[in-house]
Amino acid sequence: MTAQITMMGVKGGPAIRPGSHMPTSNLVRIGGKTILVDAGLGATRGLCDAGVPLTGIDLILITHLHSDHYLELGPLLHTAWVAGLNRPVPVIGPSGLRAYWDGFLDSMAFDVTLRIADEGRVPLAPLLEINRLSKGVVHEAEGLTIRAMRNVHPPIKESYALRFECAGESIVISGDTAYMPEMAKFAAGADILVHEAMLIDGVEALVARMTNGDARLRTHILRSHTSAEDVGRIAAEAGVGQLALTHMVPDGDPDFTERHWITEVRKHWAGPLHIGRDGMVLTA
Repeated sequence: MTAQITMMGVKGGPAIRPGSHMPTSNLVRIGGKTILVDAGLGATRGLCDAGVPLTGIDLILITHLHSDHYLELGPLLHTAWVAGLNRPVPVIGPSGLRAYWDGFLDSMAFDVTLRIADEGRVPLAPLLEINRLSKGVVHEAEGLTIRAMRNVHPPIKESYALRFECAGESIVISGDTAYMPEMAKFAAGADILVHEAMLIDGVEALVARMTNGDARLRTHILRSHTSAEDVGRIAAEAGVGQLALTHMVPDGDPDFTERHWITEVRKHWAGPLHIGRDGMVLTA
């Protein structure tokens, strides 16, 4: 089976507005496995729109603990549970994910207890098998290897890029990261590189319209993310087959169109380029 990624949510940041895309979630199909990478708001709907039954997820990876990457993990698993999930799903994520899951279970205790007693459901708590995400090989089975590299996303220290390899095909997801030359080596020769991106002018426009927060948001975005120009530089140095932009900042701003993204990336990258859209499917 040919490796494939569906970018179910390509917006940078947790807030959604009319005209915006949804926050981060990706569906990777590789080596016969169905893998969810990140579970931002809308991930459950995204899986259904991609034709994946919620009971059919083989593995979940959470790249870091910003809400736009794991806010919907609990609701997704609960929804899968009431849809018939009765087997554990392995989840690999940073430390702190267990506290999130325990808190979600506590918040839903009345409903979960009621459904077990009244509907004969299996217990929900054991259906999530949480394992710690760290650098190096995080999964290896049946010809599929998943590697993680710690990226640069201050102030969060446990934030990772992921590389999926099987039968000579490879997909790399950058996660949220500032520009790091090491990404080119990590993504070297990948069939598909899905990399986060920002437009510097767009960040300034976003902050200028901000109504909930202060100048620290500007500082965070600029020090923790990668400019579209530098994304093109990484793709060129890595020699990837295709480049796709995701986690885009800004998103939903009519003053910044695909032309702006293309202009910046093309300063260094001349190969196949995809400006991410929710539901976009890429094949290795």
